[in-house]
Amino acid sequence: MNLLLESLKALLFGIVEGVTEWLPISSTGHMILLDEFIQLQMTDAFKSMFEVVIQLGAILAVIVLYFSKLWPFKKPKKGEGFVGLFKMETVMLWLKVVVAILPSAIVGIPFDDWMDAHLHNAPVAAMLVIYGVAFILVEKKHHARRARIQSVELIDMRMALMIGLFQVLSLVPGTSRSGATILGGILMGCSRAAASEFSFFLAVPTMAGASLIKVLKFGLSFTSEELLILGVGCVSAFVVSIIAIKTFIGYIKQHSFTAFGWYRIILGALVAVYFLLK
Repeated sequence: MNLLLESLKALLFGIVEGVTEWLPISSTGHMILLDEFIQLQMTDAFKSMFEVVIQLGAILAVIVLYFSKLWPFKKPKKGEGFVGLFKMETVMLWLKVVVAILPSAIVGIPFDDWMDAHLHNAPVAAMLVIYGVAFILVEKKHHARRARIQSVELIDMRMALMIGLFQVLSLVPGTSRSGATILGGILMGCSRAAASEFSFFLAVPTMAGASLIKVLKFGLSFTSEELLILGVGCVSAFVVSIIAIKTFIGYIKQHSFTAFGWYRIILGALVAVYFLLK
């Protein structure tokens, strides 16, 4: 095995993960497509684990960028006692996140192996197109409306649960976890920025849990080469995610998701042609 070459491949996978995880264009779909052209010369078990676990680098970017919103502890004032250790607004945010991740956990954990076996390549093109059309239609319908929910703090428990139900849809490759949850948020009355931020926060426990499951299935006996390749993928995903998240939030404050919808449709058509001719 050419370790330098494999490390460069891992770097590329990390870059793709860092960009596509936060944009509503399906990171899993892009990773599957990338694997069609640039394959890591590793075992199938390692590659299956690698493509999920490098998401840890991506979610670390969310934690770094939104640390002040996500860190629930504070220095208590005199007389506040134990309760004074917590920022209640942040605690409530985490409770909403927990409520939102329950549906995908209930469906995803028991059916993880089945989905890996049956939902890997086939639906990608269809899901890219379907959700591309959905973004265009939703933006057309909501273009002139001012969203009721302008910040994640205003999302209530019912709304969080509904967004969580949309996240279940992302278990099908090609859908996009961020795409499904952002669409759900907008349909529930969130602004683009609020829906996107909540989607980012949902990613932290969702992707951490998925990574843990994959690592446990793979086992903890990594070779030095495997650790190097995994580290390269995680670090590159982290660095690129920092840039991607900042750029994405800046973009959607001035623009709609329509361009992402058209991108998905065009990519889905190209993917369909590729798999038909393969």
